Amino acid sequence: MSDDYTPPKVWTPGTENGGQFASINKPTAGAQYDRALPVGRHPLQLYSLATPNGQKVTILLEELLEAGHAAEYDAWLIKIGDGDQFGSGFVGVNPNSKIPALMDHSVSPPQRVFESGSILLYLAEKYGAFLPTDLAARTETLNWLFWQMGAGPYLGGGFGHFYAYAPIKIEYAIDRFTMEVKRQLDLLDKRLAETRFIAGEDYTIADMAIWPWYGRLITGGAYGEAATFLDAESYTHVHRWQAEIAARPAVQRGIMVNNVSGEPSGQLHERHDAGDFQTRTQDKLDG
Repeated sequence: MSDDYTPPKVWTPGTENGGQFASINKPTAGAQYDRALPVGRHPLQLYSLATPNGQKVTILLEELLEAGHAAEYDAWLIKIGDGDQFGSGFVGVNPNSKIPALMDHSVSPPQRVFESGSILLYLAEKYGAFLPTDLAARTETLNWLFWQMGAGPYLGGGFGHFYAYAPIKIEYAIDRFTMEVKRQLDLLDKRLAETRFIAGEDYTIADMAIWPWYGRLITGGAYGEAATFLDAESYTHVHRWQAEIAARPAVQRGIMVNNVSGEPSGQLHERHDAGDFQTRTQDKLDG
């Protein structure tokens, strides 16, 4: 790997492509082996991992249950580092081989839903919650939901990759994506100076989409020393919003589901019942 790299006429993958994630990154799609997915007893079957994208969905599911909706679900752990997302069953639910993926068995035929934003929108519409019905308020919520879906790759795949994961530090790449992430944080800070939540005065799926990414970033939970590097403390309105959402019981449960990192007290490898938050299904998995 060299600083004076000249692209070839036709690119081919090398052993260093992808850095830390080289073992699971390939330039092709589709199943790499046969493996059926487990199916639990609830209509909603989630296959995921507690990355920010995965947490979006488990937060919404726990918020729906907290609000009294019949949204019980099974959450199965997909270990992306082990390549679980390339099994034939998972690819059947999400041909893009990314978590999260959802199957809704309450409809016939069962409906697959993939891409985190699509899952949030599907569940919000299915249960009539956390998405306003008023056209203007609904549109503003979707504006911010789709903003996150477009902005997230700059934060994770751009800034996060080159700042924290790339095998070499490239000043140009880090500077480029740092500029964009700070612009995004400034945008959120200015918005949250005007409104309690992202889309207005009501808590919506827009907050659930944005909080796992940017709330985690500004509190030092992502990419090593990135919060210091980005001067995250200066985005005071984002911090106010982050703290209010972090205090919600459903959010606290949601970020535990399919979590295999951090303190064991914050992990729930699989969720099949509300009581699992007390019994800890990871004990069954690990023991």
